[in-house]
Amino acid sequence: MDVRDSLDIETVSAALVTSGRPWRGVEFHPALGSTNTRLRELLTGSSPTSGAYAVSPADDDRGLWWVVLTDHQTGGRGRLGRAWTVPDRASLAVSVAVPVADAAQAGWMPLLAGLALSRAVRDVTGAAGHPLTARLKWPNDVLLADDADRKLSGILCELVTSGGRQAVVVGTGVNVDQTRDEVPVDTATSLALAGSRVRREDLLLAYLDHLTDVLAGAGAGGRSGTGVHEGRGSGTAAREAARTAYREACSTLGLQVRVHLPAGGAAEGTAESVDDDGGLVVRTADGLRTFAAGDVVHVRPAAGGLA
Repeated sequence: MDVRDSLDIETVSAALVTSGRPWRGVEFHPALGSTNTRLRELLTGSSPTSGAYAVSPADDDRGLWWVVLTDHQTGGRGRLGRAWTVPDRASLAVSVAVPVADAAQAGWMPLLAGLALSRAVRDVTGAAGHPLTARLKWPNDVLLADDADRKLSGILCELVTSGGRQAVVVGTGVNVDQTRDEVPVDTATSLALAGSRVRREDLLLAYLDHLTDVLAGAGAGGRSGTGVHEGRGSGTAAREAARTAYREACSTLGLQVRVHLPAGGAAEGTAESVDDDGGLVVRTADGLRTFAAGDVVHVRPAAGGLA
């Protein structure tokens, strides 16, 4: 197995665009500046789609439930405009567009995408014979406990409103095969560095299946006619199940943390919970404070450390 072969896009498309899954189509680029930017173009109609639809496209569905992939993302970015660069074919770079009924709940999307990815890492590395433990750092990082909690993945979600509809573009970058010399900072890692070599196709399919399963927790569900609607269960029960699962898996909760703010200050205290909007609730010396993902620069253990 050569992990750095180009993605087998025909196999991926055949697996994703099928009955029981919500995805309408898959667009692949050997190289691309940003998968998120490309999906925003599809959603807003500023650029036509390419690839095969599972069903005939409707004008008001353009871009929704599409998957955009690239072997080499050349202009990727994370939160607050941070650069995300990787070698060609060494990572998984994927964006998907998911409709949301309530934009106020979109803050849950990066959290639940992280939960889905952590489950996919567990499944795929286990199947490869070297199971790894992925841990969730609020709001959008996936760490590997097997490599001193170094960062494996970052998730960038963007709310897009077009034509009276709202969707979240979920962009995910996962370090799969990088060597130590190829990760940009010492606090980053890859599945290979932690001892597990997996096919990017396997990781992608597992991730999107788990993402479909938890979408209800972010106010999203499956596409009509696919058989996928609200993850496991329906309505409020499915939403609460997904959010409870995230809270149980989030390694930030219970830690003494230092929250770095855009103006340059910091708040310190115990991370106690994640509220119903996806904000981090911290008990400080001055009482409880809640921080939205877009309002913080970093959340780090107060005692220091890689994470």
